[in-house]
Amino acid sequence: MAEKPGFPEILSFGPTGYGDELAWGALISLSIAILAYSVGLMIGTIGALCKLHGSPLTKRILFGYTTIVRAVPELVLILILYYAGSSALNAVLESMGYEALAINGFVAAVFVLGFVQGAYSTEVLRGAIEAIPIGQLEAARAYGMSSFLEFRRVTLPAMLPFALPGLANLWLIVTKDTALIAVVGYTELALTTRQAAGNTKMYLTFFLVAGAIYLAITLVSQQIFGAIERRMRRGQRKHS
Repeated sequence: MAEKPGFPEILSFGPTGYGDELAWGALISLSIAILAYSVGLMIGTIGALCKLHGSPLTKRILFGYTTIVRAVPELVLILILYYAGSSALNAVLESMGYEALAINGFVAAVFVLGFVQGAYSTEVLRGAIEAIPIGQLEAARAYGMSSFLEFRRVTLPAMLPFALPGLANLWLIVTKDTALIAVVGYTELALTTRQAAGNTKMYLTFFLVAGAIYLAITLVSQQIFGAIERRMRRGQRKHS
Protein backbone atom coordinates (compact mmCIF):
# COMPACT_ATOMS: atom_id res chain seq x y z
CA MET A 1 0.00 0.00 0.00
CA ALA A 2 1.40 3.40 -1.00
CA GLU A 3 2.36 5.63 1.87
CA LYS A 4 0.23 8.75 2.21
CA PRO A 5 2.30 11.88 1.41
CA GLY A 6 3.14 14.11 4.34
CA PHE A 7 2.57 17.81 4.90
CA PRO A 8 5.84 19.04 3.30
CA GLU A 9 5.41 16.84 0.23
CA ILE A 10 1.79 17.75 -0.44
CA LEU A 11 2.58 21.49 -0.32
CA SER A 12 5.83 21.31 -2.29
CA PHE A 13 6.30 22.90 -5.70
CA GLY A 14 6.44 20.57 -8.65
CA PRO A 15 4.48 17.61 -10.02
CA THR A 16 4.02 15.90 -6.65
CA GLY A 17 2.78 18.87 -4.62
CA TYR A 18 0.21 21.61 -4.78
CA GLY A 19 2.41 24.53 -3.75
CA ASP A 20 2.61 26.00 -7.23
CA GLU A 21 -1.17 25.70 -7.74
CA LEU A 22 -1.84 27.47 -4.44
CA ALA A 23 0.69 30.20 -5.22
CA TRP A 24 -0.86 30.75 -8.65
CA GLY A 25 -4.35 30.84 -7.12
CA ALA A 26 -3.19 33.42 -4.56
CA LEU A 27 -1.67 35.53 -7.36
CA ILE A 28 -4.93 35.41 -9.33
CA SER A 29 -6.91 36.38 -6.23
CA LEU A 30 -4.59 39.32 -5.56
CA SER A 31 -4.79 40.45 -9.19
CA ILE A 32 -8.59 40.36 -9.13
CA ALA A 33 -8.64 42.22 -5.79
CA ILE A 34 -6.26 44.98 -6.93
CA LEU A 35 -8.10 45.62 -10.20
CA ALA A 36 -11.57 45.40 -8.63
CA TYR A 37 -10.49 47.76 -5.86
CA SER A 38 -9.22 50.23 -8.48
CA VAL A 39 -12.50 50.03 -10.41
CA GLY A 40 -14.41 50.52 -7.16
CA LEU A 41 -12.33 53.60 -6.29
CA MET A 42 -13.02 55.15 -9.69
CA ILE A 43 -16.75 54.50 -9.35
CA GLY A 44 -16.68 55.69 -5.75
CA THR A 45 -14.89 58.96 -6.54
CA ILE A 46 -17.34 59.83 -9.31
CA GLY A 47 -20.27 58.62 -7.22
CA ALA A 48 -19.27 60.66 -4.16
CA LEU A 49 -18.82 63.86 -6.15
CA CYS A 50 -22.11 63.35 -7.99
CA LYS A 51 -23.92 62.59 -4.74
CA LEU A 52 -22.69 65.87 -3.31
CA HIS A 53 -22.89 68.11 -6.36
CA GLY A 54 -25.03 66.27 -8.92
CA SER A 55 -28.57 66.92 -10.07
CA PRO A 56 -31.55 65.61 -8.04
CA LEU A 57 -32.02 62.78 -10.57
CA THR A 58 -28.36 61.78 -10.34
CA LYS A 59 -28.54 61.76 -6.56
CA ARG A 60 -31.64 59.53 -6.62
CA ILE A 61 -29.98 57.07 -9.00
CA LEU A 62 -26.87 56.90 -6.83
CA PHE A 63 -28.97 56.52 -3.69
CA GLY A 64 -30.67 53.50 -5.27
CA TYR A 65 -27.34 52.05 -6.40
CA THR A 66 -25.61 52.33 -3.03
CA THR A 67 -28.69 51.17 -1.11
CA ILE A 68 -29.33 48.06 -3.22
CA VAL A 69 -25.69 46.98 -3.38
CA ARG A 70 -25.18 47.40 0.36
CA ALA A 71 -28.46 45.64 1.18
CA VAL A 72 -28.07 42.53 -1.01
CA PRO A 73 -25.45 39.92 0.00
CA GLU A 74 -22.32 39.96 -2.18
CA LEU A 75 -22.78 36.34 -3.23
CA VAL A 76 -26.27 37.04 -4.61
CA LEU A 77 -25.03 40.17 -6.39
CA ILE A 78 -22.14 38.27 -7.96
CA LEU A 79 -24.47 35.59 -9.30
CA ILE A 80 -26.96 38.16 -10.61
CA LEU A 81 -24.35 40.41 -12.21
CA TYR A 82 -22.31 37.54 -13.66
CA TYR A 83 -25.13 35.57 -15.25
CA ALA A 84 -27.67 38.33 -15.90
CA GLY A 85 -24.96 40.71 -17.09
CA SER A 86 -23.52 38.14 -19.49
CA SER A 87 -26.97 37.33 -20.87
CA ALA A 88 -27.87 41.01 -21.27
CA LEU A 89 -24.61 41.81 -23.06
CA ASN A 90 -25.01 38.93 -25.48
CA ALA A 91 -28.65 39.83 -26.09
CA VAL A 92 -27.61 43.37 -27.05
CA LEU A 93 -24.84 42.06 -29.32
CA GLU A 94 -27.16 39.61 -31.06
CA SER A 95 -29.80 42.33 -31.58
CA MET A 96 -27.11 44.35 -33.35
CA GLY A 97 -26.19 41.43 -35.58
CA TYR A 98 -23.03 40.36 -33.74
CA GLU A 99 -22.19 36.92 -32.40
CA ALA A 100 -22.51 36.17 -28.70
CA LEU A 101 -19.33 36.48 -26.67
CA ALA A 102 -17.86 34.04 -24.21
CA ILE A 103 -17.34 36.31 -21.20
CA ASN A 104 -13.80 36.12 -19.81
CA GLY A 105 -14.03 34.96 -16.20
CA PHE A 106 -11.18 37.17 -15.00
CA VAL A 107 -12.63 40.32 -16.56
CA ALA A 108 -16.11 39.48 -15.28
CA ALA A 109 -14.77 38.92 -11.75
CA VAL A 110 -12.98 42.29 -11.76
CA PHE A 111 -15.98 44.27 -12.93
CA VAL A 112 -18.51 42.44 -10.76
CA LEU A 113 -16.46 42.98 -7.60
CA GLY A 114 -15.57 46.51 -8.74
CA PHE A 115 -19.25 47.34 -9.14
CA VAL A 116 -19.94 46.10 -5.60
CA GLN A 117 -16.92 47.96 -4.21
CA GLY A 118 -18.03 51.14 -5.95
CA ALA A 119 -21.14 51.43 -3.80
CA TYR A 120 -19.17 51.18 -0.57
CA SER A 121 -16.42 53.49 -1.85
CA THR A 122 -19.03 56.08 -2.79
CA GLU A 123 -20.23 56.33 0.80
CA VAL A 124 -16.73 56.25 2.31
CA LEU A 125 -15.48 59.04 0.05
CA ARG A 126 -18.67 61.07 0.41
CA GLY A 127 -18.31 61.02 4.18
CA ALA A 128 -14.62 61.94 3.92
CA ILE A 129 -15.35 64.91 1.67
CA GLU A 130 -18.07 66.14 4.02
CA ALA A 131 -15.58 65.93 6.91
CA ILE A 132 -13.30 68.54 5.28
CA PRO A 133 -13.58 71.92 7.07
CA ILE A 134 -15.72 74.07 4.80
CA GLY A 135 -13.29 76.99 5.17
CA GLN A 136 -10.65 75.14 3.12
CA LEU A 137 -13.04 74.68 0.20
CA GLU A 138 -14.28 78.27 0.41
CA ALA A 139 -10.68 79.53 0.35
CA ALA A 140 -9.99 77.49 -2.80
CA ARG A 141 -13.03 78.99 -4.51
CA ALA A 142 -12.05 82.47 -3.36
CA TYR A 143 -8.73 82.01 -5.17
CA GLY A 144 -10.68 81.26 -8.33
CA MET A 145 -9.69 77.61 -8.64
CA SER A 146 -11.55 75.51 -11.18
CA SER A 147 -13.53 72.51 -9.92
CA PHE A 148 -10.83 70.10 -11.09
CA LEU A 149 -8.00 72.14 -9.57
CA GLU A 150 -9.93 72.47 -6.31
CA PHE A 151 -10.42 68.72 -6.17
CA ARG A 152 -6.78 67.93 -6.98
CA ARG A 153 -5.12 70.49 -4.71
CA VAL A 154 -7.56 70.82 -1.82
CA THR A 155 -10.32 68.19 -1.68
CA LEU A 156 -8.22 65.11 -2.43
CA PRO A 157 -5.35 65.77 0.01
CA ALA A 158 -7.76 66.92 2.74
CA MET A 159 -10.16 63.99 2.45
CA LEU A 160 -7.60 61.16 2.30
CA PRO A 161 -6.80 61.11 6.04
CA PHE A 162 -10.54 60.76 6.75
CA ALA A 163 -11.08 58.16 4.00
CA LEU A 164 -8.08 55.87 4.52
CA PRO A 165 -9.44 53.78 7.44
CA GLY A 166 -12.61 53.04 5.49
CA LEU A 167 -10.70 52.39 2.26
CA ALA A 168 -8.37 50.02 4.10
CA ASN A 169 -11.38 48.04 5.31
CA LEU A 170 -12.78 47.92 1.76
CA TRP A 171 -9.48 46.49 0.51
CA LEU A 172 -9.61 43.73 3.11
CA ILE A 173 -13.22 43.02 2.15
CA VAL A 174 -12.44 42.70 -1.55
CA THR A 175 -9.52 40.33 -0.90
CA LYS A 176 -11.95 38.02 0.89
CA ASP A 177 -14.73 38.53 -1.64
CA THR A 178 -12.49 37.09 -4.38
CA ALA A 179 -13.26 33.71 -2.81
CA LEU A 180 -16.91 34.16 -3.84
CA ILE A 181 -15.88 34.10 -7.51
CA ALA A 182 -15.37 30.36 -7.09
CA VAL A 183 -19.16 29.91 -7.31
CA VAL A 184 -19.07 30.82 -11.00
CA GLY A 185 -16.26 28.37 -11.67
CA TYR A 186 -13.31 30.75 -12.04
CA THR A 187 -10.13 29.31 -10.58
CA GLU A 188 -8.61 31.47 -7.87
CA LEU A 189 -7.28 30.62 -4.42
CA ALA A 190 -10.55 29.35 -2.92
CA LEU A 191 -11.41 27.09 -5.84
CA THR A 192 -7.82 25.87 -6.16
CA THR A 193 -7.86 24.99 -2.46
CA ARG A 194 -11.15 23.13 -2.77
CA GLN A 195 -9.90 21.15 -5.77
CA ALA A 196 -6.62 20.23 -4.05
CA ALA A 197 -8.46 19.23 -0.87
CA GLY A 198 -10.89 17.11 -2.89
CA ASN A 199 -8.09 15.34 -4.76
CA THR A 200 -6.10 14.51 -1.63
CA LYS A 201 -8.93 14.32 0.96
CA MET A 202 -6.74 16.53 3.17
CA TYR A 203 -9.42 19.16 3.67
CA LEU A 204 -8.22 20.57 6.98
CA THR A 205 -4.65 20.93 5.75
CA PHE A 206 -5.47 22.83 2.59
CA PHE A 207 -8.10 25.10 4.08
CA LEU A 208 -5.77 25.98 6.96
CA VAL A 209 -3.08 26.86 4.40
CA ALA A 210 -5.56 28.98 2.43
CA GLY A 211 -6.60 30.73 5.64
CA ALA A 212 -2.94 31.42 6.43
CA ILE A 213 -2.46 32.95 2.97
CA TYR A 214 -5.45 35.26 3.42
CA LEU A 215 -4.17 36.17 6.89
CA ALA A 216 -0.71 36.98 5.49
CA ILE A 217 -2.29 39.24 2.86
CA THR A 218 -4.29 40.99 5.60
CA LEU A 219 -1.25 41.56 7.84
CA VAL A 220 0.88 42.94 5.01
CA SER A 221 -2.00 45.14 3.84
CA GLN A 222 -2.47 46.56 7.34
CA GLN A 223 1.19 47.53 7.45
CA ILE A 224 1.01 49.23 4.05
CA PHE A 225 -2.18 51.16 4.82
CA GLY A 226 -0.83 52.07 8.26
CA ALA A 227 2.31 53.53 6.68
CA ILE A 228 0.23 55.49 4.13
CA GLU A 229 -2.05 56.84 6.84
CA ARG A 230 0.88 57.94 9.01
CA ARG A 231 2.37 59.74 6.02
CA MET A 232 -0.91 61.46 5.18
CA ARG A 233 -1.35 62.59 8.79
CA ARG A 234 2.10 64.09 9.19
CA GLY A 235 1.88 67.52 10.77
CA GLN A 236 -1.62 66.92 12.12
CA ARG A 237 -2.26 67.23 15.82
CA LYS A 238 -2.82 63.89 17.54
CA HIS A 239 -5.89 63.58 19.73
CA SER A 240 -5.31 62.17 23.19
